[in-house]
Amino acid sequence: MDENSNLYKIRHSMAHVLAQAVQEVYPKVKLGFGPPIDTGFYYDFDFSEEEFAENKLKEIEKRMKKIIGRKQEFLYSETDVDGAVAKLEELGEGEYKIENVRNLHSRGVEKFSFYQNGDFADLCEGPHVPDTGALPAKAFKLDRVAGAYWLGSEKNKQLTRIYALCFETPEELQGFLERRRIAEQFDHKKLGKELDIYHIDDMVGKGLPLWLPNGTVIRDEVEKYANEMEFRYGYKRVSTPHIAKEELYLTSGHLPHYADSMFPPMEVKEHDHDECTEKFYLKAMNCPHHHLIFKSRPHSYRDLPLRLAEYGTCYRYEQSGELSGLLRVRCMTMNDAHIYISLDQFESEFRRTMEMYKEFYDTFKLTQYSFRLSVRDDSEKFVGDPALWAKAEALLAKVMDEMEIPYYIGEGEAAFYGPKIDIQFKNLMGREETVSTIQVDFQSGDKFDLKYVDADGNDQIPVIMHRAPLSTHERFISFLLEYYGGAFPTWCAPVQVCMLPVQDSCLEFTNALADELTQDFFRVEVDNSNNTFNKKIRTNTKRKIPILLIIGEQEVADQTVTVRRYGSRDQVTISRDEFVATFKAEVKERKMLREPMGSII
Repeated sequence: MDENSNLYKIRHSMAHVLAQAVQEVYPKVKLGFGPPIDTGFYYDFDFSEEEFAENKLKEIEKRMKKIIGRKQEFLYSETDVDGAVAKLEELGEGEYKIENVRNLHSRGVEKFSFYQNGDFADLCEGPHVPDTGALPAKAFKLDRVAGAYWLGSEKNKQLTRIYALCFETPEELQGFLERRRIAEQFDHKKLGKELDIYHIDDMVGKGLPLWLPNGTVIRDEVEKYANEMEFRYGYKRVSTPHIAKEELYLTSGHLPHYADSMFPPMEVKEHDHDECTEKFYLKAMNCPHHHLIFKSRPHSYRDLPLRLAEYGTCYRYEQSGELSGLLRVRCMTMNDAHIYISLDQFESEFRRTMEMYKEFYDTFKLTQYSFRLSVRDDSEKFVGDPALWAKAEALLAKVMDEMEIPYYIGEGEAAFYGPKIDIQFKNLMGREETVSTIQVDFQSGDKFDLKYVDADGNDQIPVIMHRAPLSTHERFISFLLEYYGGAFPTWCAPVQVCMLPVQDSCLEFTNALADELTQDFFRVEVDNSNNTFNKKIRTNTKRKIPILLIIGEQEVADQTVTVRRYGSRDQVTISRDEFVATFKAEVKERKMLREPMGSII
């Protein structure tokens, strides 16, 4: 968010008004931080011995509106470190704010600014609106209360964080609340449970999802589609182990640069009498394994591009507090591939990869995405020759410009071994998540001593392109669950057709059609339960099955079926054979005949 924008100033000023109102209700409260965020602002408080009750939010909201009505001017002042400490002690802020001042001073900050409105003053850099009267009293709402450790460390005291929503107009606030209501309805954790997609069990562990039959169907269909697409684009499939020796990840650089995200090693003795053990690690990335596959055979320039693809399972030690349903997990199966090319093939291969991505996205009807060119900054985590980095960054930008693909720069967002293109998708609340990547790697070929023989008979090091258009099963399916509202297109739906015989006399016709489709590997069910007909409709609609077939005595007599599609109250009666032909074509061509809920919202 632009710190000079009016909305930023409003949210920043509102955070001060919140702290002022809380102090009026709880005079002994101590203040932490209170920054603006994407949807509003928050403030952290230490209520000490007092217990903050969430039902107090309404009272604090009313006080905030009174402060807004007083039109208190925001007055700026500046002092040195001693003056800042003295002022905070005078204000009774002797713990968190003073610690923050001393931390900043140790990093070279000499001047400290305060803003005062009415009787309230806070350590703050600004900017703010001119006075509280410029704040939209009807466009904010205190939202929720959460715990937050001081400075984000579990070693520190847990403070009480009050979140607030804030926009420039009441209409924007109401629009956000409505979008959030829909997003909560389509939250993948909620839908995952309702639709029997996955389960996380404490006996297995946090972040380690168990895929239920319905979820496994979706995984299998997405992977089948990826396999077919990659075959058409000239990829060769490989499979690699889930563990490897320490030496592999030392060579790749993952242990020096990525160790915090890897599980601890397993120490193994090859033989009982061995004195020494060898360390094995769970695979955090597929790429080192693929590099060894390339290295296992000699290659000439005629073999390039060599495209190795794998839906490889990886393990990453995500922090417990960061785990979230399928979005952030510790075990993930990645739509991974590594393309080994000569430098003069880079531009054409990158174009071809972008074309593949577009074909994937069109099939899934994905539209809300943008491109980020993730480059290095001056931190020490980025390794390799700066000249090669500059060349890779320039090549990516050149091709994106020539293809007229808009993008923005993400400084410091590159992988440690090279720049990348991140494809950012927006969820239903407008928040961006990285779903797909294309990474350029000038480092690994040298580290692993990868070679190919050029047309003049000389050894050359290949450039490596890492790409993952469909991310991981876990992340991609979490996104699709929300984007589709759980209503998957027919080709990848867990149950594609549910048949509803109206009477027992219709069962023979119904079962014959179900058997025919099942023998052709379609996922079909017959609802022969004792429920009423209307309840069968309701039950199977709640399961978001894309096609319901109603079969009564008239349909049996006429050799027809009545088709009812999810999301439509309209029904159409067509011949049995016409339905079979159109249904098979719909699945084979991976058509999606209705718009995803996410694109409508």
